[in-house]
Amino acid sequence: MAAEQRVTLSRLDRFCREAFAAIGADAATADAATRAMLHGTRLGVDSHGIRLLPHYLQALEGGRLNRAPVVKRVGGAGAVEVLDADNAHGAVGTYRAMERAVELARDFGLGAVAVRDSSHFGPAGAYSIEAARAGFIGFTFCNSDSFVRLHDGAMRFHGTNPISVAVPVAGDDPWLLDMATSAVPYNRVQLYRSLGVELPEGVASDTAGIDTRDPEVADMLAPVGAAFGFKGAALAGVAEILSAVLTGMKLSFDILPMAGPDFSTPRGIGAFTLALNPDAFLDRAAFDAGMRRYMTVLRESPARSGARVMAPGDREWRVAAERDRDGVSLDPATAEAFRELSARLGLSPVV
Repeated sequence: MAAEQRVTLSRLDRFCREAFAAIGADAATADAATRAMLHGTRLGVDSHGIRLLPHYLQALEGGRLNRAPVVKRVGGAGAVEVLDADNAHGAVGTYRAMERAVELARDFGLGAVAVRDSSHFGPAGAYSIEAARAGFIGFTFCNSDSFVRLHDGAMRFHGTNPISVAVPVAGDDPWLLDMATSAVPYNRVQLYRSLGVELPEGVASDTAGIDTRDPEVADMLAPVGAAFGFKGAALAGVAEILSAVLTGMKLSFDILPMAGPDFSTPRGIGAFTLALNPDAFLDRAAFDAGMRRYMTVLRESPARSGARVMAPGDREWRVAAERDRDGVSLDPATAEAFRELSARLGLSPVV
């Protein structure tokens, strides 16, 4: 890729915030959306990184998303809260939800916060990691509009319905799981279209449910698990129940498509966060020792020939270190979209 398209993370952060401000989004929206996107880009989750900026701006300008939302508590008891995100960008309500989950977990040992009237929140790991940074175990769930067939199914049923868990590790980066319950996220298909790259085998289907490697033909995704995709479909159901049924929000097949054409109607998406306080279960020193031993034995365990064993998050932390140092190379479609935004909004070009 052309050298001139390599950009520092700090420059991308500044450009995103300036773009949100230019279209009238409040500071809280600019901060939350930028933090979530930069989490994705920094850790190499490019499908949920800064390439989403033009989409989010379109949703804010069209009225789908509230440019100045007021997030408020509308329910709950004890260690449980329910927040109404006021049709905010998904990051606004979900960062607040995890913040409250951690606060509740300090008092009760755990905190569970559900979010109503939200929207696409980007990488689920952006929120779980906030709990881990505070010394807690964080869980994040969300559903989304239907892209994923059931096992042996031939229609879009679940969304990509991510599940994320982050666990603190004393003296090390957190153990971090951030997975779609589909074989790949749909944004990955769009990224491969931009790059002109074939999809891996068995991750996407055409309109009849027949597997395809052509990202231009791909219409729906397979559930994670390949021949055992019923497991991935069931995990998607877990995310669906916690983030949609439990919040009273729309099920995946009832959510308006992320890609439009309607960018004026709020989508009614829910989310669910959970924080666990290890101190409520055992002595912190014992927890830390257990996690250190688990991670050490995992990483030092025998690997197959030519392979390397990694803990969840190891690849992402390695990419983050590289991108902190070297910046990011934008894919062609994102680079062009940013040039167009610069011209339209009167911003200094980022590439």
